[in-house]
Amino acid sequence: MAAVIRKLVVVVDEVHRENGQVVSPPTRRALAMAVIENPYAGRFVENLDALIEIGEELGGLLGDRCVQALGITPAQAQSYGKAAIVGEAGEIEHAAAILHPKLGAPLRRAVEQGAALVPSSKKLGGMGTAIDVPLGHKDAAYVRSHFDAMEARVPDAPRANEIVVAVVVTDSGRPLARIGGLQANEIEGKDGLR
Repeated sequence: MAAVIRKLVVVVDEVHRENGQVVSPPTRRALAMAVIENPYAGRFVENLDALIEIGEELGGLLGDRCVQALGITPAQAQSYGKAAIVGEAGEIEHAAAILHPKLGAPLRRAVEQGAALVPSSKKLGGMGTAIDVPLGHKDAAYVRSHFDAMEARVPDAPRANEIVVAVVVTDSGRPLARIGGLQANEIEGKDGLR
């Protein structure tokens, strides 16, 4: 089943100064959100395969939109994350069906490689509900400079029978990161951790 998309929203957040310090190059995060119809709204269904397939479709679509918004090649992407907000006629498992079984593989293709798990969050909420999309380095989970989040919110979504699906991709870590740990230039990229 293909996603029935009501709206796509793409936002780029670019930080040039932080606490009086110049951030050079600026740190950039792109957020792409799809507001989709929930095919299971208002009823319990044992088999959630339609949402799993929709997750696969949206992983590539939203990942590509983020990379395009940043104006980078897929190899230049550094961090990623995913989240979903389910409208009140749905359930949290609907978000899990979209996010976990199949969304990751096409997102990884959109950002080239992606050895690390894709951080995620999910919640139920009404129109205008915000969610923090957690971020981590795409190839090594232990890179502390890339532990971050970006807030996602669509003022008129999710309606009761909708789901907001969000993906964030960055071309950098946090502005002025300085808490040590594994550095991005030290990544081995073999196990998704280091």
